[in-house]
Amino acid sequence: MTLSTHRSLFILITLAVILRLGSALLQGNQVAPLPGVYDQLSYHPLALRVLGGHGFSFATDAWPATRAGEPTAHWSFLYTLYLAGVYALFGPNPLAARLIQAVIVGGLHAWLAWRIGRRLFGETVGLVAAGLSGIYLYFVYYAGALMTEPFYFVGILWTLDAALRLVRPGRRWWSWLELGLAIGVTGLLRQSFLLFVPFLFLWLFVEGARSSPHGASTSRNQPEQPVESVQSAAYIRTLGGLILTTLVVVAMIAPWTVRNYRVFGTFTPLNTNAGYAFFWGNHPIYGTHFVGILPADGPSYQDLIPDELRPLNEAQLDKALLKRGVGFVTEEPVRYALLSLSRTREYFKFWPSPQSGLISNVARVASFGLMLPFMVYGLYVAFRYRWPAADHAARAGMVLLLLFAGVYSAIHLLTWALIRYRLPVDAVLLIFAAVGVVRQPIRSPKVGKASPSRRIRQAAAINNAQPNFLENIHTAAQRHRE
Repeated sequence: MTLSTHRSLFILITLAVILRLGSALLQGNQVAPLPGVYDQLSYHPLALRVLGGHGFSFATDAWPATRAGEPTAHWSFLYTLYLAGVYALFGPNPLAARLIQAVIVGGLHAWLAWRIGRRLFGETVGLVAAGLSGIYLYFVYYAGALMTEPFYFVGILWTLDAALRLVRPGRRWWSWLELGLAIGVTGLLRQSFLLFVPFLFLWLFVEGARSSPHGASTSRNQPEQPVESVQSAAYIRTLGGLILTTLVVVAMIAPWTVRNYRVFGTFTPLNTNAGYAFFWGNHPIYGTHFVGILPADGPSYQDLIPDELRPLNEAQLDKALLKRGVGFVTEEPVRYALLSLSRTREYFKFWPSPQSGLISNVARVASFGLMLPFMVYGLYVAFRYRWPAADHAARAGMVLLLLFAGVYSAIHLLTWALIRYRLPVDAVLLIFAAVGVVRQPIRSPKVGKASPSRRIRQAAAINNAQPNFLENIHTAAQRHRE
């Protein structure tokens, strides 16, 4: 990394942190029901209860259907412990937690976006990805909220960054440990991420085994080995790495599984929220048209819970509601398909809505609405022009980012879709948006008729010849100094 790149990255990270500190200061030392961040109304009192020695429970009846004084596993244990730790050091002051969070996620989010963008598309795209992630209004807003989202975005990028390094030659066994730690932390923040892990492991098994283990197969000083032998050894190493990663993840989750069994008397691996979400998200009350938040003049979410299930504890109720939700799907599969399809409108919403307040509308239009064209164009440029000249690891990385965006979106379109559930996908697509921002409009009509080798040479020439705005600014500054 050159001195100029180092300086630019430092400026971008500093800007990201400053913006997030501003968000934290504006949200203040009170915990208020601001748009899209209602979870903080639960995390704050839950952390105070943990700090007071009452365990993971609430003093009063709490969302979603947790009775006062009874144990809960609905909320992230890891984030609750973060808040409790900050309150133990600085007193029950939400602003302290907001400020510390803003500094941590502001720096790490921009840095990880730069790392991934640089690894796949070069330093300039990496810097632009860091800049876009730093000023993305949704990320700035959520960085000041007492919710899992800010750390969750960072955890996802950390996991992807660790995985990308595992498909390059020279990987070491501790890289698999790091991947397990990243997955474990991210899963402890929001367990829905764990649904993507099997797809990640499949990608690693296929792509990781193709890379040269420890660079030995590409060394000219080593005797040539049969392709089948090298490939088999690579698959065995990759499988061993995946087992090591899995053991780390299991070790991080197992203590909470044991705790849940002790307090609920039933096997609950981590959190008790999947059943509630699937039941409410696919309830017949919607018909075939999903609504992100039920209107205030209709039945509430608690009203939809059958009376005969209410005596159950939180974990038992979660399982029972999941069973009912699956029943909704099997009894009316066509309605479920149409309902899932209707969720795309809520999930990909980028326009202002009369049902939303000023903060929500501004954040939506000024972030996703503004960046969506660059995301789409960046995807086109990446796979149309960057792909032919990219090495195997870069191609595999592009596939991984697209795989995450597709799988994670499908998970929520099939269950419950809200705009904030799409934000992890935004974090990944902003890297492609950086490709779209850096690139100028490309016109190469002869590329389609050229031979494959000529197309690769043309794509490489385009990659090397296309100017970008950061280089232009740097050149202009040098001329001005001269």
